[in-house]
Amino acid sequence: LGLTGEMAAASTPLTKLYPPIEPYHTGTLAVSKLHTIYYEQCGNPTGHPVVYLHGGPGGGIGPDDRRFFDPKFYRVILFDQRGAGKSTPHACLEDNTTWHLVEDIEKLRAHLNIPKWTVFGGSWGSTLALAYAETHPSHVHNLILRGIFTLRRNELLWFYQEGASFVFPDYWEPYLAAIPESERADLMSAYYRRLTGNDVEAQLACAGAWSTWECATSKLYVDPEYIARANDPKWALAFARIECHYFVNAGFFKHDGELIQNVGSIRHIPCVIVQGRYDMVCPMRSAWDLHRAWPEAELIVVNDAGHSAKEVGITAKLVEACDAWRDKLLAGPSPAPAPPVERLAGLRTDEHQYPTTRFHRAAEAAQAAPSAQSPAPAVAKESPRPSPAAQPPAGVGTQQFSYPHARYEPSPTAGLAPRMRRLQPPGGASHDIFG
Repeated sequence: LGLTGEMAAASTPLTKLYPPIEPYHTGTLAVSKLHTIYYEQCGNPTGHPVVYLHGGPGGGIGPDDRRFFDPKFYRVILFDQRGAGKSTPHACLEDNTTWHLVEDIEKLRAHLNIPKWTVFGGSWGSTLALAYAETHPSHVHNLILRGIFTLRRNELLWFYQEGASFVFPDYWEPYLAAIPESERADLMSAYYRRLTGNDVEAQLACAGAWSTWECATSKLYVDPEYIARANDPKWALAFARIECHYFVNAGFFKHDGELIQNVGSIRHIPCVIVQGRYDMVCPMRSAWDLHRAWPEAELIVVNDAGHSAKEVGITAKLVEACDAWRDKLLAGPSPAPAPPVERLAGLRTDEHQYPTTRFHRAAEAAQAAPSAQSPAPAVAKESPRPSPAAQPPAGVGTQQFSYPHARYEPSPTAGLAPRMRRLQPPGGASHDIFG
């Protein structure tokens, strides 16, 4: 499948985040004897519900995370996952697994009396969104995902052992320097021992190095302001400890690649995937593998972006995906398809083709005035063929495609009349077909 695309050029108007908004309600929910999660709601209290799943794990939510959604239409629910942000106890690893978080989402849904909702998540949030949807598909309207991360072993090794290090060697050195050379054969395990040890100084040093590495590599253009997040020791400790805890435990999945292997249970759920072409944290291979297993999902590749949802091209596509779902719901159900048209048996015809051959004329005459010796040809029903103008052009427009059934961006060639050529079939009767 050939791929082409457009960059988010400065001259191209891009969809931006909605204006800043404050929650109309905040609260906490005790999800276990140990853990209490913080949540907030903003937008329209009677609107369509959407739950935002933050990254990390351990990253927590922020004010800008509320702004992907039209506040007049959506009822936006955001929460800090176990140990993250304002949830307590802070940076706690006990009873903190993927499956605990999946059930926390369910408890929050039930607590807020929401029968079904849109699930929005990026990076680790996409991991959690897939795990939740595969566990509770009947409670998911649709999925909007970004920077796909399925927590397979090769994805982890690429970023934390060797791979991204070849692209960002300058930022890799401080990450590597935090671990003695004798332990560098397994960097994640070495970090885990220090992040969970009793030496507070070593904990904070490793938390800063781990978090700086991810922040430095999250955008196509290195953003010093984004890297500065890692200077907050409280945020960095929760982020690094919880991430490392999940990663050394393979995400608490039963086997590697579980999320993609189980995607058959959610292929009926509408899904949009937004992926940065040059994502170093969660390379496009994961989004592509998911899309190959889930061809109904729409994959949008942003050619001039990395991993972060805060990059302008990715931001634009995420907001557009949320707006498109809003517009679909406001428009109501699609009209029923037109009934099939009766045509002569064996003839492949549509509005651009006419039965002009000797055989076609004979068939029409026989159908109009059948004789006893020559019974009329049987009439069969055949579904209309799609218009050639609706077929995809050779290029894929702005990189918005769905394999193998795609939704293509408009092309300058769309709608042009098909070229016709003459062929000479066996028997000598020529007829027109599409070239």
